[in-house]
Amino acid sequence: MNDNETTDQGTNRALVPASGDGHDLLPASLITGVDQFENPGLPPHVHRAADDDPAAAKRAERQVATMFGLSMLGTLVFIVSYFAVPDEATFFFPGIGIAKTQNVVLGLSLGFAIFFIGIGAVHWAKTLMSDEEIVEERHEQASTAEERAKAVAVVSAGVASTQLPRRPLIKYSLGGALGLFALPLGLQVAGSLGPVNVEELKHTIWDPKDNGGKPIRLMRDPEMTPIRFDEVTNGSVFHVMPETLQKYIDEGKHVLEAKAKAAVILIRLDPDLIKVQKAKDWGIDGVVAYSKICTHVGCAVGLYEQQTHHLLCPCHQSTFDLTEDCAVIFGPAKRPLPQLKITVDDAGYLVAPQGFAEPVGPSFWERAR
Repeated sequence: MNDNETTDQGTNRALVPASGDGHDLLPASLITGVDQFENPGLPPHVHRAADDDPAAAKRAERQVATMFGLSMLGTLVFIVSYFAVPDEATFFFPGIGIAKTQNVVLGLSLGFAIFFIGIGAVHWAKTLMSDEEIVEERHEQASTAEERAKAVAVVSAGVASTQLPRRPLIKYSLGGALGLFALPLGLQVAGSLGPVNVEELKHTIWDPKDNGGKPIRLMRDPEMTPIRFDEVTNGSVFHVMPETLQKYIDEGKHVLEAKAKAAVILIRLDPDLIKVQKAKDWGIDGVVAYSKICTHVGCAVGLYEQQTHHLLCPCHQSTFDLTEDCAVIFGPAKRPLPQLKITVDDAGYLVAPQGFAEPVGPSFWERAR
């Protein structure tokens, strides 16, 4: 032993300094790599009740199958509730307040279904699958054909250790639970593709039927004040909503949906610049109104270039020409913006005597184009 080493008197192990200052002494075995400890091995395997008692194994199998069955029940409740519970139904949920019944039932039933799949799988692994610990020795990365065959055998043995071939009740109940659990996911996709009644997509609150058959006044957005014809000067732009929107606000029903489809932009330009006769006829002395919802993906077309008379969608740069009845001259949009026919009532206010002649916004599959 040299001058830099000392001895741990309690264990009679050689110690060397961990650093040059002589402090923090470490065992020499850690420096030299000499293994001073015997391999403790693994504790003896403790058998479970299901390992030795066929009755206990059968009982565990029934318990696992029961949990998978409860999962199937939760999935079925989800599917039935999706159709049976009215969308507008609500109830008082303690700690939360008024909640939509359908949301709560769907959430709880789906959570119930996945919860019992999970605890069923855990109970299966804890009571029936093999739980013996094994040690795999390290080997070279490149495997021979024999070693690959052994790997396949190990996988096959692992499948056998799950006891699925011997426990058909678990196999079929697990398959049923997982198979049924996939249905709610597909059901939400299929059920959310769109309303069954296509007329809901075509209808806007500019329809005079929503106003007792009377023409609907054009209102400034968001002030909701009526617009007089003589207030619309050449080059001016107004963002417009229908007077009937107030009824939806008062009732608190589908306000955002109604507002999204009803947005209109009102602009005045020289009537001699308008090249399409229908656009002139549906306006008044150069005052024209068009849907503000882009026919590409529904963004708000709110940018007006006064010199070129172009309306620009800021999302994907679709450009519409006001002088050509808002025809698309650039960008991904495929259809012109729908025009809203307007007139002037006896008090001098701008009104819409009819709704849009075609659906507003992006195309949908029931449209011809």
